[in-house]
Amino acid sequence: MTEFSLPFGNGAAVISLPAARQIQLVDGRPTPAVDDVAAAVRLAFASPIGAPPLGEVVAAGDRVAVVASDMTRSGLRHDLFLPALLDELNAAGVPDDDITLVVALGAHRRHTPEENAATYGREVVGRVRIEQSFASDGADFVRLGTTSRGVAAEISRHVAAADKVILTGGIAYHPMAGFAGGRKSIVPGVASYAAIQANHRFCLSETPGGGVNPLCGSGRLAGNPLHEDQTEIAAMLAPAFLLNVISAPGGGIAGFVAGHWREAWEEGCRRVAAIYGAPVRERTDLVIASAGGYPKDINFYQATKATENALAACKEGGVVIAFMECRNIAEPPDFSGWFDIPTLIEREQALRERFTVPGYVALKTGLDARRIQHIIVTLPENRAFIEKAGMTPADDFDVALALAEARLGRGGYTVTVMPHAADTLPLPAG
Repeated sequence: MTEFSLPFGNGAAVISLPAARQIQLVDGRPTPAVDDVAAAVRLAFASPIGAPPLGEVVAAGDRVAVVASDMTRSGLRHDLFLPALLDELNAAGVPDDDITLVVALGAHRRHTPEENAATYGREVVGRVRIEQSFASDGADFVRLGTTSRGVAAEISRHVAAADKVILTGGIAYHPMAGFAGGRKSIVPGVASYAAIQANHRFCLSETPGGGVNPLCGSGRLAGNPLHEDQTEIAAMLAPAFLLNVISAPGGGIAGFVAGHWREAWEEGCRRVAAIYGAPVRERTDLVIASAGGYPKDINFYQATKATENALAACKEGGVVIAFMECRNIAEPPDFSGWFDIPTLIEREQALRERFTVPGYVALKTGLDARRIQHIIVTLPENRAFIEKAGMTPADDFDVALALAEARLGRGGYTVTVMPHAADTLPLPAG
């Protein structure tokens, strides 16, 4: 037997497959995590991409807003890299009293003070003021303009009022925007709910009843209307600088890119593709995938990034087995209700009338589950939710494998194993 360890929550599930089975392992290219995060930040600052050094971008007297991802991205380890960024700002003449950390909640809920401390570290919350960009608080946003596609660019006043804006976050494959990071700190990060809805509506097919827009997908930037609209809004704000994380496949931080908000991010996308874009020999009958453990499987909404990528390695008529703990399976609050809509066409119609990102994920998930059987290894209390989502729950791998074999109905099936599927994009030949 061949054993594989798949992240699951804060632990791991160890599975065994017959060694004679045709198995292809799809994971990020081996890339070591840095030993000294602060030193890696300083290295990125020493070689900014497309921009002068940070010390020449900010100056004494500037009010600086640092935009940071929320707790669903705690794996980026803000607590390790933000102090180095603050130190760099201090060295440039900007004291902590002139720095505001703006939590880019997007459409997520507000943090508690304890969650701020857990996400950003007690040193950071003790040094700078923290404001939260809560998308539904309409009075908290100002309009910068309108994009060429008609989207009102409404941004948190805490960001818009700053003299200089610095974006932080992480770059990874993203199932709608192509890649995370960069301009996504602005939209959806610190944008109003109306702006988020309008921008993300581009993910739907232009034809009612057509489902989702094929131009919006992992790794796709050229022609992706959601990405292009986000970039227009970011350009209106014109952030002064960017510091983005590139995560290592085995955990930790592989490195950083720093510099111009667009050019440095684009270089980061190329580095991410070199690590996490995984050429595969062929699509297989069975794909066994993990979202990557906590926080990537904190809820079903986040964990579906893994099933999206797993589908790229699966044959038509195949099966996906996905490991996702989902301790808070129904978050965000407006997510679970979409699965109460009985048909996918009705779900799409409702989404066109009142677009939400969770609603889009629910539609895309339903369309994917109708095409390829999904068996979800998760907590027992999640069974009813998984069934409502059109998928098959399983308490452990043995049960999941038996269900998959019954569906495949044949021996000699081929297998792909993806330990970090939320981040890894299979690239089949052709």
